[in-house]
Amino acid sequence: MAVSHYDERKNLEESEANAIGTEYARADLTDATVGAKMKDGLIRYTKLRVADFRTRDSHERGRLRRDTADVQSELWRLASQVARDQPTSVGALVVAGMNDVLNSQDYFEALRINHIPLGAWYLMIVIALLGCVVQGDGTNGTLRSGLITILPVTVALSLALIAVIDSPAGGIIRVQPQNSRGFFNRWRNEGCPHGVCALGAITSADCAVELLH
Repeated sequence: MAVSHYDERKNLEESEANAIGTEYARADLTDATVGAKMKDGLIRYTKLRVADFRTRDSHERGRLRRDTADVQSELWRLASQVARDQPTSVGALVVAGMNDVLNSQDYFEALRINHIPLGAWYLMIVIALLGCVVQGDGTNGTLRSGLITILPVTVALSLALIAVIDSPAGGIIRVQPQNSRGFFNRWRNEGCPHGVCALGAITSADCAVELLH
């Protein structure tokens, strides 16, 4: 169950990055001014999402989520403006893409709080204890002192691994925003479309490096 949740989080991170990249490309179909604002907002939005993946501090995550919500509102206002200015299939495509971007974050956050049920943990612990008792009762002779520690250590490591994988916010094994960083790499190679970016970097390359770190 923990591994399946981890795999789902990886898939959702990939889907979110793809949605952002697709909407970034669709921004070229809109008015130049609106498209530039939309691209700038998507870049800032992705920076916040990458930071959210990396942080372990709960207070920092709360701040990032508030900032993310503000950027989401800004992006949706821009998409709504496109729908009003371009009431065509192209405008609908841009709005649908923005909807996918915003929904992707909700899907990931919903999975992030979806942990292994406590009942399953209780059952695993009981099974582990019973297994250790059975082994301890059955081991005798000169091998008892050495063998009796093998099963408890193995069980403890297994449970610890499950707990780490099932803790996406604070565990050692976490989903890394590799696909989102790939979006920044592509954007860096293309060059910043705004000249001086929203981060105040001198060049587009400096801007991309800042975003990646």
